[in-house]
Amino acid sequence: MSTVDPAVLERVTYLFNQGKAALSCQDGFSALQSFRTLTDENPHSFEAWYWLYSAALCAGDGETARTALDTATLLHGLELMPDIEVDLARFDTDGAYDEQLFETCYASHYIGLASVFGQRARDLGVRTPTMLSRYGLSLQHQGRTLEANEAFAAAFTAYPLAWIAQFYLYSLFYVPDGVSRYASEARAWASRFAYVENPIHLTPPPLEGRRLKIGYVAPNFSRTQLHQFILPILKNHDPAKVEVTLYTADASAEAPLPCERMVSIGDMDDEAATALIRKDAPDILIDTWGHTVGSRIGIFARRAAPVQVSWINFQQTTGLSQMDYVLHSDSMAAPGTQDLFTETVWSMGDITVPYRPTMQRLPDVPPPALTNGFVTFGSFNHPAKISTETIKAWSAILSGVPDSVLLMKYNYFIDPLVQRQFRARFAAHGIDGERLLFEGHSKGIEYAEAFRKVDLMLDPSPCPGGTTSCDAIANGVPVLTLAGKDFYARIGIQLVAVSGLTELVAETWGDYVRCAVGLAQNMKALSEVRARTRPGFEASALRDENGFTRKLEEAFHQMLKKAYLRGIDSLAS
Repeated sequence: MSTVDPAVLERVTYLFNQGKAALSCQDGFSALQSFRTLTDENPHSFEAWYWLYSAALCAGDGETARTALDTATLLHGLELMPDIEVDLARFDTDGAYDEQLFETCYASHYIGLASVFGQRARDLGVRTPTMLSRYGLSLQHQGRTLEANEAFAAAFTAYPLAWIAQFYLYSLFYVPDGVSRYASEARAWASRFAYVENPIHLTPPPLEGRRLKIGYVAPNFSRTQLHQFILPILKNHDPAKVEVTLYTADASAEAPLPCERMVSIGDMDDEAATALIRKDAPDILIDTWGHTVGSRIGIFARRAAPVQVSWINFQQTTGLSQMDYVLHSDSMAAPGTQDLFTETVWSMGDITVPYRPTMQRLPDVPPPALTNGFVTFGSFNHPAKISTETIKAWSAILSGVPDSVLLMKYNYFIDPLVQRQFRARFAAHGIDGERLLFEGHSKGIEYAEAFRKVDLMLDPSPCPGGTTSCDAIANGVPVLTLAGKDFYARIGIQLVAVSGLTELVAETWGDYVRCAVGLAQNMKALSEVRARTRPGFEASALRDENGFTRKLEEAFHQMLKKAYLRGIDSLAS
């Protein structure tokens, strides 16, 4: 049994305590000196490298931070590899073996470890389009968003394919100045991959004496988060006035849905699918998916219907001049928004879409802090949404409520590497990692019970929550959101404000922190807010399925009328 030299242990302890004390005082320069010395003297310690990462973040040294995190992740992964029976000799030399391990870890949501194998496979020459793009995803799912964006850019340089470019587009949501960068790149994508020479213009026939024909397009309507938003619309369309067709990848794989027709287009290329849809002659064709996996943007580029609309799953521009409208809410309005869109932004009022909870919901409970003796903040969002600005604000909240904890729940938080990275990011702001709690995916009763652990949900910014925020409010847990500077950063407002929780819409990060700390220190006020949350949600526009659907149908009628008049004017000229 080996023993540790007491002098070495004393030295390590001294450097660690010195560096941690500097971080607690937000003295990044001193912390960087201590932890750089610690890694120099203990180069094989992944913990030393994680702490150097924290210090570099605190000091604003991005280059050192990236090197430290790469090293920490590799060493941490190597430490765990014996537990999953990895042949270390093959790991060093066999790219195909590393690719296999990457796929195994990726499928199990051990995404940090997956990226270790993915990077090694790439370095050993495994550079297929699929491997390079999935390696980028493994970084994005950890919240390493800048590195993911760079990985997708490199993948696209190697393989300039439309679907790889879409991964790059999506990764821009999470990087600084992402909204404006995305708008520019989406136009470039459309010009390169969706250019149609001499595009046709379809003029709708008069609507008098017939029903409005609507088509919705998605790879799947019943087995994704789309189901909770599209179902209220499909159930409330007026069959006497509206004819609805769903265009999906595989109709046989869909659960029963309230529509007249469901058509499979998954085996068709864009030309064939466009021809089929044109033969059906919908007046309005709605893309509910955007530039995400399974996208059928090419159909819209070929103009399959007189009026084409982007909605629900995608709030950004498609970049297509052939896409006529995008649906937003009033609260998403921000200066310069229209300039970011090739589509005309059409506001639907208070909300962009209603929400029907499909999960089992449990009765409301008082703030769990009353029983626990400490406040639990929560975020059930994807790690990529938890930005640098968000972590700084959440750290200030934890500092202001000393006994509080933060529960972060998502698939990828089961991975010890992802957990350790996030502890390091909070440590850069002086927050003890023990105050961060992690949970992976759950469903059914277990998912519903997770909300009962949280006193107040914290919405990230500038990429707010969507479905997770709806789930929280529907389960009686209030959500604190930030009114960001652009339309995308303001998505959370419509969910919180329409539920009667306007005091939980913060105008600045300072207001955001003060609101969270104030509620945590005032159980009476927090209890009152929680008591209003579920009733406010149930009485809100989010639950007025019929009212919203009537408004949607009226918007479609107005859009069709404009298209008809444009067609008449064109013929006249």
